[in-house]
Amino acid sequence: MSELEIDAVVFDVLGTLVDEPAGIRAGIRELAPSLDDPRIEELLSLWQQHIDREQRRILDGGRPYVTSDVLDREAARLVADAAGVGDPGAVAALALSGRRLPPWPDTVAGLARLAERFPLIGLSNASRTALLQLNAHAGLRWHQALSAEDARTYKPDAAVYRLAVTVSGRPPERLLMVAAHAWDLRGAQSLGLRTAYVARPVGDPPASSDRFDLRADDLADLADQLDKAQGLSG
Repeated sequence: MSELEIDAVVFDVLGTLVDEPAGIRAGIRELAPSLDDPRIEELLSLWQQHIDREQRRILDGGRPYVTSDVLDREAARLVADAAGVGDPGAVAALALSGRRLPPWPDTVAGLARLAERFPLIGLSNASRTALLQLNAHAGLRWHQALSAEDARTYKPDAAVYRLAVTVSGRPPERLLMVAAHAWDLRGAQSLGLRTAYVARPVGDPPASSDRFDLRADDLADLADQLDKAQGLSG
């Protein structure tokens, strides 16, 4: 890779900075407290499969764009039906569980440290409203938080990453996209952004063919590597 000179850091949010499955899992437990752990995992998988499938349909042109709020409500209804819960209030509460996601243990301190050196941009597939609420719940620090809703599509469509490029006012190669999902970083690379993979238990690990600029164990490790890279580059 060429020398790493970065003017701003762009972060994926769901999975990278917050534990999305943990929040949905907690919502399912509240929906049906009698469910055992294996059944909760089955319902969590049902939720995740619906979101992934419908986002792909939108990306492929098989469905008009809808916000993540709509997809979450659909997923909540599917899970509630499978769990045998018909209470509309309980279903509505489950649909909002994606806005109550716990941060990873290193997230808040890591963002604070990085914010001392770089403008930080959040870039999420979550809707504007969901992003606002999950940022507040998890205590995430940004200089700017951008939703894919503004591009009316979902990552890894290049239009979403272009939002960060436009807001930063810098060329793509001066931005570092950070994510726990290799597919997300590949999408950023398609527009020319530099990339950093951060390992998370719920992420999408890199393939042997992936060539990312940095690979970090957590945000502290990422900050250490950026300190070194920026120091070497002057």
